[in-house]
Amino acid sequence: QVQLVESGGGLVEPGGSLRLSCAASGFTFRDASMTWYRQSPGKERELVASIGNFGISLFHSSSVRGRFTISRDNAKNTVYLQMSSLKPEDTAVYYCTKGWRSFTPGGQGTRVTVSS
Repeated sequence: QVQLVESGGGLVEPGGSLRLSCAASGFTFRDASMTWYRQSPGKERELVASIGNFGISLFHSSSVRGRFTISRDNAKNTVYLQMSSLKPEDTAVYYCTKGWRSFTPGGQGTRVTVSS
């Protein structure tokens, strides 16, 4: 079955950087678009970024554009989210999932806290 394991979250100061990883298994990764979304307590889920199966088609939400970059390594069945210039409002649990601009439930998520 589909397994998605997110990692790389943590506590970071405003302006800092983190790289999230999502290891995928149980499906043909190279054929799948992938998405990162996030959820903060009391807020709706928010789409962060999507990437097409060849890594050419990209989407980044307006709230992260220019600061976050989605990428993938099909040889490693892994999708990444490079996050820079982090802000307190980026604090959330970040999830990856299959699909383009998808909110399909993914893994357990990885928590990112941006605070001084």
